[in-house]
Amino acid sequence: MSNFNNLPSKLPAGKTSIFSVMTSLAREHKAIDMSQGFPNFETDAHLKQLVYEAMKKGYNQYPPMNGVPELREQIIQKIDNLYGKKYDKASEIIFTAGATQALYCAITALVHPGDEVIVFKPAYDSYEPDIKLAGGKPVLIELKGKDFKVDWQEVEEKITSKTRMIVINTPHNPTGTILDKSDMQRLEKLLRSTNIILLSDEVYEHLIFDGEEHQSASRFPGLAERAIVCASFGKTFHNTGWKMGYCVAPEVLMKEIIKLHQATVFCVNHPMQRAFTEYLKNPDHYLSLGDFYQEKRDKFLELIKDTKFKGKPAKGTYFQVLDYSEITGEYDVDLAKRLITEHSLATIPVSVFNIDGKDNKQLRFCFAKTDETLEKAAEILHKL
Repeated sequence: MSNFNNLPSKLPAGKTSIFSVMTSLAREHKAIDMSQGFPNFETDAHLKQLVYEAMKKGYNQYPPMNGVPELREQIIQKIDNLYGKKYDKASEIIFTAGATQALYCAITALVHPGDEVIVFKPAYDSYEPDIKLAGGKPVLIELKGKDFKVDWQEVEEKITSKTRMIVINTPHNPTGTILDKSDMQRLEKLLRSTNIILLSDEVYEHLIFDGEEHQSASRFPGLAERAIVCASFGKTFHNTGWKMGYCVAPEVLMKEIIKLHQATVFCVNHPMQRAFTEYLKNPDHYLSLGDFYQEKRDKFLELIKDTKFKGKPAKGTYFQVLDYSEITGEYDVDLAKRLITEHSLATIPVSVFNIDGKDNKQLRFCFAKTDETLEKAAEILHKL
C-alpha cells in the first residue's frame, strides 16, 4: 500500500493564500469585501455581447497557439501608440490564462537552478513561489518608507554574477505606488552592461492617476531589449474571472516562453480573444479608466477623511494602503480578521507581502467597488 506521508514538497513553506483566508472569512461573516482585488460591478455589457456573438459565429475551437492574429495586431498597435515600441506580431506576443500564467511562464522558462532573482517587497505573492519552483533563489529588497521607494544603490549592491532576473511591478500591488521616469532610467542604466532579464508586471497600466503617465518598460530601449512585459485584460476591463492576459518580449526571450506555454495550456479562450479584438478598436475603453478609478479613490478617501486611518492617495491600481497606528497597536493580520468577525469588513493586511512578515500597521483596501459599498465601508471605519 502506498504511503505518501513523507512526500517531498517543491514548496515546503507554501501556505494558504491570505486572499483565500480573508475571502472565506468574509463569506462566513457576510462581510463587505474590500480585500479581493476585483470589482464588485459588472463588465461592460457590450463586451459580454461581443463574446456571445463570437460564440454564435463558431469561434469555439482552438485558436492559434500564440493568439488570434487580429488581436495580436491590436495590442501591438496599442503599445506602439502609447509607448513608442513596435513588437513583432508573429514572434513577440502571446496571450495567456491571466497575467499570472504569463509571469509563471516567463520565470519557469528563463530562470535556472541556482539563478538569483531580485524581488521588491511588499510583492504580489506569486513571484517567489514561481522562482523557487524553477530552482531559483529570490533575493528580496524592501521598498523604503511610507512612499515605498526603491533604493537603487541597494539594488546595485545586490546584483551578482548569479543574478538572472529582476522583477518590477508598476503600478504596484499592494501599495498603489508607481515607478516614475527617473526610476526606469536608473534601472536602464544599471542593467545596460549586463545580461539580466527584466520581468515587468504592468497589469494595472491603465489605472494611473493625477495626470501621471505609465512608465512601461517598453518605453525605454535599454529595458525593452531585455524585458518581458506582462499585462491583463481582466484587471483592465473588470472581468478578472475571465483569466485573460498577455505578454510581449523580444523574440529571443519569447521563444522560450512559448515553449512552456505550449506545454501547459497551449492556447487561451478563443471567443474572448475575438471579442477583445473588436472592443479594443475604441481606445476610450481603456484610456478612460484612469479618470474612472481616480474618482473611486477620491470618493473613498473623502468618505474616510475624518477617521483615524491615514495614507497618501494611491498613484495607481485600485488599492489604497492605510495606516491604522492611531487606532491600535495590534498585529495587522489580527486586526484584519477582527474587522471581519466583529465589524463585517474585509481588508488585506500588508505584512503578508513584506520581508519576514514585517508589520507596519497597514491594511490594503480595494476601492474597485460600487459607491454604495464604499459608503458602507466608510461607515464602519468611522466607528473604529
